[in-house]
Amino acid sequence: MSEALDIERLDLECEYNNVEHRTDLNGIDRLIVRRGQRFSIRLYLRSGSYQPGVSALDCVAETGPQPSEQYGTRAAFGLTADVNTSCWSAAITSPPGDTLALSICSAPDAPIGRYSLSLGQSARIEFVLLFNPWCPGDAVYMDNERSLEEYVLSQDGIIFRGTYKYPVPLPWNFGQFESGILDICLRTLDMNPKYLRNPGKDCSGRRNPIYVTRVLSAMINCNDDKGVLLGKWTDGYEGGISPMFWRGSVEILRNWDTQACQPVRYGQCWVFAAVACTVSRALGIPCRVITNFASAHDTNNNLVIERYINENGDLVQSREMIWNYHCWVESWMTRPDLKSGFNGWQASDPTPQEKSDGVYCCGPVPVKAIKEGELLLKYDAPFVFAEVNADVNTVMQKKDGSTSRVNTTTFVGQKISTKSVGSDVREDITNLYKYPEGSDEEREVFEKASHRNKLLQQQQNQGLHITIKVGTDARKGCDFDVFAVVTNNTHSEKKCRLVFGSCAVSYSGYVGGNCGFKDLLNVELAPGGERKVPLRLNYSKYGGQLTDDSLIRLAALLFDYSTREPVLAVRNIVLTDPEIKVRILGEPKQNRRLAAEITLQNPLPEPLQDCCFSIEGANLTGGHVISQRFAKLDSCVAPGEDAKVKIYFTPTHSGMRKLVVDFDSNKLCHIKGFRNVIIGK
Repeated sequence: MSEALDIERLDLECEYNNVEHRTDLNGIDRLIVRRGQRFSIRLYLRSGSYQPGVSALDCVAETGPQPSEQYGTRAAFGLTADVNTSCWSAAITSPPGDTLALSICSAPDAPIGRYSLSLGQSARIEFVLLFNPWCPGDAVYMDNERSLEEYVLSQDGIIFRGTYKYPVPLPWNFGQFESGILDICLRTLDMNPKYLRNPGKDCSGRRNPIYVTRVLSAMINCNDDKGVLLGKWTDGYEGGISPMFWRGSVEILRNWDTQACQPVRYGQCWVFAAVACTVSRALGIPCRVITNFASAHDTNNNLVIERYINENGDLVQSREMIWNYHCWVESWMTRPDLKSGFNGWQASDPTPQEKSDGVYCCGPVPVKAIKEGELLLKYDAPFVFAEVNADVNTVMQKKDGSTSRVNTTTFVGQKISTKSVGSDVREDITNLYKYPEGSDEEREVFEKASHRNKLLQQQQNQGLHITIKVGTDARKGCDFDVFAVVTNNTHSEKKCRLVFGSCAVSYSGYVGGNCGFKDLLNVELAPGGERKVPLRLNYSKYGGQLTDDSLIRLAALLFDYSTREPVLAVRNIVLTDPEIKVRILGEPKQNRRLAAEITLQNPLPEPLQDCCFSIEGANLTGGHVISQRFAKLDSCVAPGEDAKVKIYFTPTHSGMRKLVVDFDSNKLCHIKGFRNVIIGK
């Protein structure tokens, strides 16, 4: 007859277990473990001693408000001779006596979340269970330690913005292990409408990273629920904060949590993606932020973007647009719900663009499905395929109400980028999403995806060709030239009209004020001839028009008088920001106060006022933003003069950390920089 163990007290050995499970950066004051991996508890018996084959311990693990064995949110198990890592199990691993080492293992497909574990009648513990990408039995298993360091454990990173010709690195503090962030990430799951409708079923779904990723895709935006962020792309940011303000996810998630789950104002695509990446990594799903340059927003799933311009080449706003870039996330997991061959990176997009199954969410869809044109695979493959492959039809709306087709070469899906593993350089992953332009494989994919418009476009060869080139010194504050280069590839002389204009533009395609314009009525081109037409952009004109994105749209529209056909070239340029220089004073040591000397030189031909530097860094600034104003008698920074401050902070952990810096003033806003700091023990 078995005899129940009489437990007086126990020791969760949080420090040992959390280190073993790579969760110690969350703290060691509570038990946080990963599924499919054993953890140890020290038991102290009130009476008697453990006798193999005689002593018994009934264990019950439960998660969610309605634990059920049917849903997999309740598991009952007893002692066995050895721990079985394929299911919930427990075994005594110490010699018989009154102090015991109890080894427990969860199933590798157990739902993640907060658990209570009853040990017989006299003991009960609580712990948090996370996905385990180090466990071969887990659906998020990743067999590469360097990749795991980057995509699960790294608390900072780089997100790429700018243009495909000039990608600009933006440092970001993901901060998934900062104090309180894990609980906030779990709260995002508990606030999702599926949980509120049926908590038992929703908690059961949390065994599946496909389900969790799709829930996060909806919950990072607030369009259908009490999600984290409210998006805003136009008309200022009254009542909130410009998306350019954010340096990391920590402040956003904490604001959402402390404001009773009211959405944080405001986010745009890279902010949505970065917060989704933070939550995914916190829960144990390998995740990275992706940037797709020249990203199409197809609203009707026909794989064609209808773009309208006026007779000056200016964009006429429509729902279908080409974003200068767009960010989403990829998460690593198996796809047992699909046919074989589609495990690995899955794209999902928390930016609210179009509804999927009645909700503003997108994905996860296998990246390989996009590359192979498998548009019937779940979830939302046609939308993501269009983002990287859509055809672009440009139509001119004339003053008399008529329209005409415009010849132009616009390719979407350029330089698809992410941060490299273990370094801050850009990794080009375009080859994961599409075959080389014009290849036989690309043709097969387009045929499969019924994307014949793109095939027809590739066969066109224009007689008149126009491109836009940019001179040197295209820096914020400088005057510089841009050029429309017109080539006549025909055997006859051409007489043309050239309209060459520029305007400020947001990264999502919204057009601002005019920055420079030229209209030449008589451009003559000999057969095979070329002409280079300059347009001067002066800071005095463009400086007051720029948005926070520092982008200028250049459009050169050529009218062939003989054929009446218009030819259009468009290029967006990003004006480079001044460099922020960071110098660390003293030897960086854990728990030792450090100083960073931060400098920015004013590149503008006018003074800067209200200059303020801010820093943030995982395990560097205590999970907070530290700010310091530039102090000077007249508080002005003259043209060419340095703004310089010294900011103090205390690192709490050793290792490589990224100090993210932001500069703000009346004329230069949200300038970002960073410095990698190696913290010694």
